[in-house]
Amino acid sequence: MKIEGSGKLLRIYIGSNDKYKSLPMYEAIINKAKEMGLAGSTIIRGVQGFGAASRSIHKARILRLSENLPLLIEIVDTQARIESAIDAFGEMVDEGGKGVLMTLETVEILRYTPGKKHE
Repeated sequence: MKIEGSGKLLRIYIGSNDKYKSLPMYEAIINKAKEMGLAGSTIIRGVQGFGAASRSIHKARILRLSENLPLLIEIVDTQARIESAIDAFGEMVDEGGKGVLMTLETVEILRYTPGKKHE
């Protein structure tokens, strides 16, 4: 699949301890994105942040590696494919019962040409 031109960037802000059923929320979202055939996704771990579920600041410390750190999941694809995914991801984060922020913005996809498949 080759994608160029106007697209959408979906960002989902969650905590690293958030769960969906028995999986970490970030893993469940990435699995769902792959299952839906979306172009790709990336998880970015933050070193400090706060959100809707808690007004306390979560930050990484050297001796405490298992903190509930902020995660940002970014997914880019065409507008139609992202819009269909928003409902699926929304249901997942709502079922997880934690605070979440989802944003959507228009992006210009300059080049998306998948290379050879790796497993």
